[in-house]
Amino acid sequence: MKRLLFLFQYIGKPRTVGSILPSSRFLGDKMMEGIDFKKAKYIIEYGPGTGVFTKKLLEKRSPETIILLVEQNKEFYSLLKEKFKDERNLFIVYGSAENIIEHVREYGVPYIDYVISGLPFASLPKSVSTKILLESSKILKKDGEFITFQYTMYKKKFIKQFFTKIDVKRELRNVPPAYVFSCSMSQNSREESYGV
Repeated sequence: MKRLLFLFQYIGKPRTVGSILPSSRFLGDKMMEGIDFKKAKYIIEYGPGTGVFTKKLLEKRSPETIILLVEQNKEFYSLLKEKFKDERNLFIVYGSAENIIEHVREYGVPYIDYVISGLPFASLPKSVSTKILLESSKILKKDGEFITFQYTMYKKKFIKQFFTKIDVKRELRNVPPAYVFSCSMSQNSREESYGV
């Protein structure tokens, strides 16, 4: 059922739904590898889709950790609301990651430890990608990370404009195989860029 929903959404909205299938559990594990769940207090997920990564975040997080999901596909949003309706400290926003600063203010979130992104930057308009990455780099705490996956290395150079360091891992057990980018920014770079 979830695979069919994903396929239909991809056919109807290929620019915002980046794949014909949900991410594999192997890719989910790779996305979680670098997260320090004992210390993380605030985690955001962009484009959770059917909730493959969300499920893993909920399994691994501390009960007090707040997770904010941002989904702009109405069908996926409705599915997530029903699927995770009994979860504490989980908030689901129907909206765009472009407005992430507004969303975190609305929920009283002071900073973000990790951003987990399932957004297809290769197919999003450049102006949208730029705003999302810029706003995300602003809300991350000094040792925070922006973790995303892409199906090619095409957007690595573009993403590196917003972060000083990108570690790349590959996950072959996904359809299609994917690259996981773990992006961070040194405190010096943050202060020079944004005057924090």
